[in-house]
Amino acid sequence: MNTPVWTKPALFGAAGGAALLALVGFAWAGWETADSAEQMATQRAHAEVVAALVPFCVQNAGADPQRVAVLTRMKAAPTYSRAEMLMESGWATMPGDERPDRSLANACLDRLATEF
Repeated sequence: MNTPVWTKPALFGAAGGAALLALVGFAWAGWETADSAEQMATQRAHAEVVAALVPFCVQNAGADPQRVAVLTRMKAAPTYSRAEMLMESGWATMPGDERPDRSLANACLDRLATEF
């Protein structure tokens, strides 16, 4: 079987073009693999859920009779330990959960920061 002379350069050109297209697409055009798109969607969904639950955390803080004492201790504490203190207060624990959520505690702390 005789193959045309142009076959080899055409195949190399097609392979080079496909590689260049993939490089440009993934590096600059914003293409994503299914796995990284799934991770981004999960992170975005978690952030939205946390944002929706912040008012619940603030309401828990407002209903706590020891709110002033907890906020005073938080104000005196170093910044890195404030989220842990908020978690220990129970304000960032959702009904039915056994443990508080650290992301919710950080977001709630940002909202409560105006109070102390």
